[in-house]
Amino acid sequence: MNFRDLSYLQTGTAVQQEIYQLLDTHQVMQILAIHDPVLIGTYPIDIAIASSDLDICCTYQDKVSFISLVNRYFGHYPGYQVREKQACGEAAVVVGFFIGTYEVELFAQSIPVESQNGYRHMLVEHQLLVQQGEAFKQAIIALKEAGLKTEPAFAKLLNLQGDPYEALLQFGQK
Repeated sequence: MNFRDLSYLQTGTAVQQEIYQLLDTHQVMQILAIHDPVLIGTYPIDIAIASSDLDICCTYQDKVSFISLVNRYFGHYPGYQVREKQACGEAAVVVGFFIGTYEVELFAQSIPVESQNGYRHMLVEHQLLVQQGEAFKQAIIALKEAGLKTEPAFAKLLNLQGDPYEALLQFGQK
């Protein structure tokens, strides 16, 4: 599955098709193109629930330039906010805003998208969903609707111990 080419959304579920139109209409990926954006998380792998947001992973060479770009193009969207934090020992910029009823979260670090944990988690989760089938997928969705985050839901169903985020990555390496 090539998650870098959003055309898969055009032939996906009604919600995935709506997301494709939304991102295309607002030119989100085109605006972020220099920062290697990839839609990650629950929508690409079709386990989103009502409270899910659109997660877009990016990379930057220059944090200040990235923040300037998102301020310029997304600063006028409702709920717009920018914060900086540490994630896995690396500086990160997290940008949130709404497009219509969808909450969007941009997550950017100076490391390549493929090396960021959010992207890596999604690949492992996608593979597990393909291998385990529909009943597993529905069980994940049910756990998410009951309040668990995605990675803890996977860890629970797989009986993984310890930090669910790290355990899922380790499980994926096996």
